[in-house]
Amino acid sequence: MATTVDTSDRPRSASQAPSGGEYLGDRLFRGIALAAAAFVIVLLVYIFYQIGGLALPAIQAHGLGFLTSAVWNPTAAEFGILAEIWGTLYSSLLALVIAGVFGVGMAIFLTQNFLHPRLAYVFRTIVEMLAAIPSVVYGLWGIFVVIPAIRPVANALNEYLGFIPLFGTTLAGPGLAPAVIVLAIMVLPTVAAISQDAFQSIPYKVKEAAYGMGTTHWEAILKVMLPTASGGIFGALVLGFGRALGETMALAMLIGNANQISLSLFSPANTLASLLASQWPEAGAIEQQALMYAALALLAITIAVNVVGVILMSLTSRQQVT
Repeated sequence: MATTVDTSDRPRSASQAPSGGEYLGDRLFRGIALAAAAFVIVLLVYIFYQIGGLALPAIQAHGLGFLTSAVWNPTAAEFGILAEIWGTLYSSLLALVIAGVFGVGMAIFLTQNFLHPRLAYVFRTIVEMLAAIPSVVYGLWGIFVVIPAIRPVANALNEYLGFIPLFGTTLAGPGLAPAVIVLAIMVLPTVAAISQDAFQSIPYKVKEAAYGMGTTHWEAILKVMLPTASGGIFGALVLGFGRALGETMALAMLIGNANQISLSLFSPANTLASLLASQWPEAGAIEQQALMYAALALLAITIAVNVVGVILMSLTSRQQVT
């Protein structure tokens, strides 16, 4: 007597053609993914449209001179954001340098067998918890701890090295240096976490091959692991830079809110985000239009930085593949 075997519960072989349900599920997933991507693009265009519409009177009144003037005088209806653009880029770049050095160093320390895995997990969790601290708390910590701590050092540098533009002024209170220090700490968790993922995604056989060639531990890290993870590290720096560009409350409390362009690390400065936060509550109709123009400029700068970062990352990845 012939017997039949129920194969309904067996997994489908890879050589078998997909069923109609699998085709339907695949098309449904593709449709949802495409709709989500299209929604993000439409939302970005809508944000640009709304902000641009509110900023249109200021764009017509000030034109490109708004981007090249450093005067912000609501009484005389004179508006320019060159000082804010300078402060935004200058403070973000300085913070990114500090966060990049410490973030990549922490990623190497926590992923390259310098610590026991459980202890490394504890340190990793502590670093990631820095991202959960509210911005205003960082600002208060900067006012009451960072500024008093670095003021004697800043004034000594100004006294003995004041001929160098970086130390050309004293630190009387809020200024660029405390803002950069706090901003670097705020960006650090992003850079460190993504850099760790970049190192952990490297196949272990790559490290084994490096040791097989006779490298030391540090030679394997610096000459093999670090170049291999460079694409992910660069992505971490791009995301950290984007975070630094848009930071508001801590910088508004620490940077001094002064419309001036200076290389000195101890002079007050301003950023686009802190300008919006500090001026909007008391702004009249004309100043609000100018502030929306500034918001449009900040949005354009942030998107441009991320687009350039993605392009550079793809070029780096292609060079590594070839």
